Amino acid sequence: MAFDYKKEYKEFYLPPKNPGIIEIPEMNYVAVRGTGDPNEENGEYKKAIGLLYGISFTIKMSYKGSHSIEGYFSYVVPPLEGLWWQEGSRECIDYGHKDAFQWITMIRLPDFVKKGDFEWAVKEASAKKKMDFSKVEFFTYEEGICVQCMHMGSYDSEMETIQKMKKYASDQGYEPDYSHRFHHEIYLSDPRRTAVEKLRTVIRNPVRKINDRR
Repeated sequence: MAFDYKKEYKEFYLPPKNPGIIEIPEMNYVAVRGTGDPNEENGEYKKAIGLLYGISFTIKMSYKGSHSIEGYFSYVVPPLEGLWWQEGSRECIDYGHKDAFQWITMIRLPDFVKKGDFEWAVKEASAKKKMDFSKVEFFTYEEGICVQCMHMGSYDSEMETIQKMKKYASDQGYEPDYSHRFHHEIYLSDPRRTAVEKLRTVIRNPVRKINDRR
């Protein structure tokens, strides 16, 4: 049976609806950076998602070709994720001005995927799909301590959940820490096939102990 990150690491991908504090280890991703409204038809964000899945599935199916990845095992491609911010603010996201969004959209890579394997996948996908994958990067993110929660419903209603998370963190002696980290979302539902009220999104925001300022 294929290894499923959502099931094996439920603490990262299937948190409860109530906020909690969690420490996230360093992870590697296939990622694309961009700006603009993610809902724009044929926009930069939607094109970026196509690039991510092109590389992710090239790596997943590598065992069928000539490139051997050391330590490879069968796995389910992890869910789509995103880091979001706006110019001048990593904490206060204005959902009324989505055209001002800056983002890094990404999909987790298994730990056995090294930089050389990633570079092979980019060349392989470029040749087979006749597409430009030059925007795709091997991205390492050390997230650290965060407040995390499962958000149910529309993406536009996330602020209510975010405020609940912020209050919980404060009550536990934590404060926001966006000095080098970002608002993070993990998408567990396909909005094309899921009713809005049933959409599940993991929301994760960086925090630090109030007495641990540096």
